[in-house]
Amino acid sequence: MSDSIKLHVIHCGQVQVDIALPFKQKTLNPVAYTGLFRSKRHQVILPVSSYLIEHPKGLILIDTGWHTDVRNNQVKYLGRLHYMIGKAILPQGRAINEQLSQLGIKPKDLDYVILSHLDTDHVSGLKLLSESKNIMVSEEELRAANKSKLRYIHHMWEDVDVKPFHMAVSEYGPQERSFNLFGDDSVIFVHVPGHSHGLVATVIQRNDKFVMLTSDCGYATKSWEQLILPSVMVNKKQLTYSLRWEREMSQKKNCIKAIANHDTDIEPHIIEI
Repeated sequence: MSDSIKLHVIHCGQVQVDIALPFKQKTLNPVAYTGLFRSKRHQVILPVSSYLIEHPKGLILIDTGWHTDVRNNQVKYLGRLHYMIGKAILPQGRAINEQLSQLGIKPKDLDYVILSHLDTDHVSGLKLLSESKNIMVSEEELRAANKSKLRYIHHMWEDVDVKPFHMAVSEYGPQERSFNLFGDDSVIFVHVPGHSHGLVATVIQRNDKFVMLTSDCGYATKSWEQLILPSVMVNKKQLTYSLRWEREMSQKKNCIKAIANHDTDIEPHIIEI
């Protein structure tokens, strides 16, 4: 068996939002990111990404994209508030279970499904993968989500065995806390709070080279390059620290690629480390 690590960048449909959501704007409208009182010309369509890691120690999926239920009654599935903020686009064959099937992978083959956080477009497809061996999210994110019924849609993970993982003191990240999945530094989930309380970025590394998956800490490369905050955040100071850390990481000579979940410049592809 090869000891290389193969990363599949997968697009599980798209989301239509106001441009102020991923890139906070100076405007008199305090809720511009919701699209309320805003023209359609401010609407943009962003990819919704999942990541499959073929690792010598197991198959790992990060985030799940949209559930196939969004193809039917989205208002009922998402609720009016979430539907107003972000409309799901999921063509046939693009749901995560459909794409894994095309690769010959069944949900029960997945050793780990790791959720970077519990926002709708990251956790919606979870029930399509409920037979996976281990489904995990940071304990900070799960605790925060269980307290909030406004930001999070609980039915997306209801009745699924989601286990919390603990982030220990670490050399990685703006908070120096991370979860080392295999204990060998090959797949590390790094605490990058600010957008949400328990958000994690992922560092995948081998032979002193690494790829970083930023999730929603930054919505595009320009987010960390120019320190552009999204509109949705729980702690501005923490998020700024997180973006600065991602910028530092992206500038390291051994960084192969830094990838944001919703970056329109990123196409589906495979990276082998």
